[in-house]
Amino acid sequence: MSSLGSNDEKVIVFSAPSGAGKTTIVHALLKELSNRLSFSVSACSRAPRENEIDGQDYHFIGLQGFNDKIENQQFIEWEEVYKDHYYGTLNSELTRIWNENKTVVFDVDVIGGLNLKENFGERALSIFVMPPSIDTLETRLRNRETETEDRIQQRMGKAAEEIALASKFDVILMNDNLKNAIVEAKRIVNQFIES
Repeated sequence: MSSLGSNDEKVIVFSAPSGAGKTTIVHALLKELSNRLSFSVSACSRAPRENEIDGQDYHFIGLQGFNDKIENQQFIEWEEVYKDHYYGTLNSELTRIWNENKTVVFDVDVIGGLNLKENFGERALSIFVMPPSIDTLETRLRNRETETEDRIQQRMGKAAEEIALASKFDVILMNDNLKNAIVEAKRIVNQFIES
């Protein structure tokens, strides 16, 4: 893990189990608060899914590219989320956003979120998006129709572990009603930026 120098800029970290709705909430905030927030595009070792755009959804750099960037200390944080499935945050993404005088928004897995919170300390607001139940989470994953049965089972096993870590985040945002969750997220984010 590498670390950036002392920059006073803030970061907001959204984490959740797959299917909890964090990406939908983050996209709504980025649209409504575009003058204040900018999305940190994560790098990953996997191939793009259908409709995903390189440099917009993720930086798709492949396994070898990812390992090269680890070796060259180009990540502020990275994690092997599943075997040979790496995700991480490039130092260059933060520099780009702070140069625009905006607050960085992360949409990362739970371990990545905790790593970012540890790295940035008081300059970070960490938000855990909590699904209404494990059953709802499974239904959402199945409704996506993008995952194999094995991957769904893998994600469900991981979800229980991730939910157990929710209390380590600054805020637990319940997503049992998407509209309400977005309103609450906007309130929390504005309050943090202005503090």
